[in-house]
Amino acid sequence: MKFVDQVKIHVQAGDGGKGCVAFRREKFIPRGGPNGGDGGKGGAIVFQGNRAKTTLLDFHFQKYFKGETGVAGGGRDRHGRNGEDKAVVVPLGTIVKDVETGEVLLEVLDEEPHVLFKGGRGGKGNARFKTSTNRVPMEFEPGEPGQGLWVLLELKLMADVGLVGFPNAGKSTLIGAISKARPKIADYPFTTLVPNLGVVRTAGFESFVVADIPGIIAGAHLGAGLGHRFLKHIERTALLLLMVPAAGTEAVDPVAQYRVLLEELRLFSPGLLDKPRAVALTKADLVPAEEARALAAALRDACGVEVFPISAVTGEGVPALVQHLAREVFARRAAEPARYPREDFDFEPLAQQE
Repeated sequence: MKFVDQVKIHVQAGDGGKGCVAFRREKFIPRGGPNGGDGGKGGAIVFQGNRAKTTLLDFHFQKYFKGETGVAGGGRDRHGRNGEDKAVVVPLGTIVKDVETGEVLLEVLDEEPHVLFKGGRGGKGNARFKTSTNRVPMEFEPGEPGQGLWVLLELKLMADVGLVGFPNAGKSTLIGAISKARPKIADYPFTTLVPNLGVVRTAGFESFVVADIPGIIAGAHLGAGLGHRFLKHIERTALLLLMVPAAGTEAVDPVAQYRVLLEELRLFSPGLLDKPRAVALTKADLVPAEEARALAAALRDACGVEVFPISAVTGEGVPALVQHLAREVFARRAAEPARYPREDFDFEPLAQQE
């Protein structure tokens, strides 16, 4: 499945049905009277979140959504049927913006239906215009038009933990080791071209969602590399896991890497630094154990956060890291249950973008 996180669509609420002009024609009722019914209201545009969706790809093939037009009124005071609402199903974390003004119209953070535009009101039939001085009214209303607009859908993935690191820091290897996600893994930069989601299940049968964000480099907040496009996906996470390698051709001073990553996050959105975070010292199996412990201690002293030397290939240190992430995520959920609702579910894997 191709990953798409931004797309323009046109939404149009249904028009109201027109009112009816009719008069009674019944035996033994010589004067009769107006009995035209009202038109039905138009169908609304309703946005609804779906936990199983992780991309806006569907909207590349269907860009126009319109509520049903209300049915016109009829004689004998029969009111027209209301038009059916049009549901627009989007992934959780989708933001709906006005294309022209950039105004945020709606944020879809749950699976409840959210009405964006109400349908047009149905027109009144001529029975509504009868008065003591106007007994044969010919007036009626055509029904109000539904509101239409081009909107921009922008997806910010909703995950509990965001993996942040330089290219080849081991993010994809880790998410593949702790979940059923199967991202592409290779020994060259920017192997991951799109965010990957993985559901991590704990021994207590609870689960949390991890997002693997494509590699960030210095200048990512300005558009360098892929970070500028995908940094937005960590804005909704409850916890950040910064990943720096202990060894490898791309490895530099882990403390320096950590500070660069932190600075890029700050420059993109200062609020990201308020999130709780931990550090994973990856590829610890490629250096002697004493050296890995020394690097972890240096990181811990310089950063003031929990540091976990791990090897996603051998599994060394991974269980302790997962336990720490689970404790932090579940504590956050308990403190803010309305902000981080969770159910047991699986994501459809995101395939690499071709």
